[in-house]
Amino acid sequence: MEHVFIQQVYAVVKYVHIAIGVLALIGFWSAGLAHKGSDLHRRAGQLFLLAMTGIVVTAVAMTLYALRNGNLYTAAFLGYLIVITATGTWVGWRAIVDKRDVQRYTGPVYTALAALSVVSGAAMLALGVKIAAPLFMGFSSIGLYIGIDMLRKRRARDRLAARPRWWLVEHYTAMIGNGIAVHITFLGVGLPRLLPMIDGAALHYVAWFGPLLAAIAAKLWADRRWGPRSARKPAVRAQAQHIGG
Repeated sequence: MEHVFIQQVYAVVKYVHIAIGVLALIGFWSAGLAHKGSDLHRRAGQLFLLAMTGIVVTAVAMTLYALRNGNLYTAAFLGYLIVITATGTWVGWRAIVDKRDVQRYTGPVYTALAALSVVSGAAMLALGVKIAAPLFMGFSSIGLYIGIDMLRKRRARDRLAARPRWWLVEHYTAMIGNGIAVHITFLGVGLPRLLPMIDGAALHYVAWFGPLLAAIAAKLWADRRWGPRSARKPAVRAQAQHIGG
């Protein structure tokens, strides 16, 4: 009886997780396509971050269910995804809230999430090597990179604060990272169930690594448009005009 009840609860949590994921997709693309700084952009971004929070909460329950059923590797990977998703969600939110206070932004929670990302990434790499799982090994780099980069910024936060629009770069980097998680879930889990005829090994790897490559391209494009280098271009031009004048 208890087992049946747990299965029923899990089914409810799973469908709630899926519904929240749909909201996250809507919020992500609505915010991404809206004019930056507009009311639609802010509202859609808030919807997306709230949905990501819901995804993390329901994923915790799903991880515990996998652990209870003895699916240790699945539970470990889900736990790792929870860490990097929670980190991206927190950073995407706090970068806006603390945009005038880099000290508060890089405080204890930031440091704890950075350390947890490094530890979980290293654990996932070790597990991937142990069971010869390329997926685990490949995705371990995300947590390792995120955590090490955050710790580096924490140590040099005065330098971070001196960067023009540092908070904007932190915000869109985290939002792009969160977008990876949403699209991986849709392509890797949702799409094969909607269209089982296209499921297979090729879709499996495209679903996991395709969004990652797309996110890297999006990050490069955003840095070119809003990043520190783009912020320096007007100053360089002004200085050149001054020298030439």
